[in-house]
Amino acid sequence: MTITRPSASRTSAAKEVAGPLTAFSRWIPSSRPAQFILAAGALLVIAAVVVLAARGLTTYAPIQDFLQTYPGSYALPDFAPVGIPTWIGWQHFFSAFLMVLIIRSGWQVRTERRPAAFWASRWAKGTPRKISLTLWFHQSLDILWLVNGVIFVVLLFVTAQWVRIVPTSWSVFPNAISALLQYLTLQWPTEDGWVNYNSLQQLSYFITVFVAAPLAVVTGVRMSAIWPKNAKRLSAAYPIEVARAIHFPVMLYFVFFIVVHVALVFATGALRNLNHMYGGSDEVNWWGFAIFFVSLAVMVGVWFAARPVILAPIASLFGNVSSR
Repeated sequence: MTITRPSASRTSAAKEVAGPLTAFSRWIPSSRPAQFILAAGALLVIAAVVVLAARGLTTYAPIQDFLQTYPGSYALPDFAPVGIPTWIGWQHFFSAFLMVLIIRSGWQVRTERRPAAFWASRWAKGTPRKISLTLWFHQSLDILWLVNGVIFVVLLFVTAQWVRIVPTSWSVFPNAISALLQYLTLQWPTEDGWVNYNSLQQLSYFITVFVAAPLAVVTGVRMSAIWPKNAKRLSAAYPIEVARAIHFPVMLYFVFFIVVHVALVFATGALRNLNHMYGGSDEVNWWGFAIFFVSLAVMVGVWFAARPVILAPIASLFGNVSSR
């Protein structure tokens, strides 16, 4: 066996690179709380720089003319409904409730090493395929979320509420840029969500409902037990690696959307926004907040209750649960 020793030039080059990195690493705290504080401070500095840059940009005359021409939203068609009906509030709760649990269980599936239990369908032909109890919970939530989504989309088009989240004018794009710039300056765009979302909201809702959600479904189906094992041509045309490469970024998108959505709800008028989504009115009172608080308590309760000791009896109603 021949042992190749690193040349003097490579060794010196490595030292030159490692030297600055070692010196820089001394400034990074070793404890997690200190690292969290450092990261939070860095994010605050970056946010401040972005806000100042955006405000500086809006001092230029061409940008001011642009903001005046495109205030952040455009007029909806005459047949657009006014207000948010109660069924959208219920759909909003169910969607948020299921999505939070889907993200939680999906992350558990991704990081799980030793499943606490396994589930197999009692109606499967031949030798049933066993999956982890966590994966069963994740896929069961997916089915409920899909059913809820189909009902939501059908009602959108039956009641003409679709026009609120589906762009009907090309001016949606410059108006979305305008709204984004106004958000970055912390001077919120003038809007009335009870009547019309701003264009950035409209685009984000459209992408969430009609792009991200279908991508989550088609990639999730490819990775699930529903996908036929013997469909070799179909599997070759749609490799599971492609589905996995898309599915996880889509999950990250939903996490980002939820965080930004909730932050803006509270930053741009919490009581009125929560009344729109949960109270079914345009008034400013605590009714919508109370409903939101109850729904949040339900989500937190189910989050902590979704453990094998609780899930196993429920899963056994639809299949066989075992420790192996």
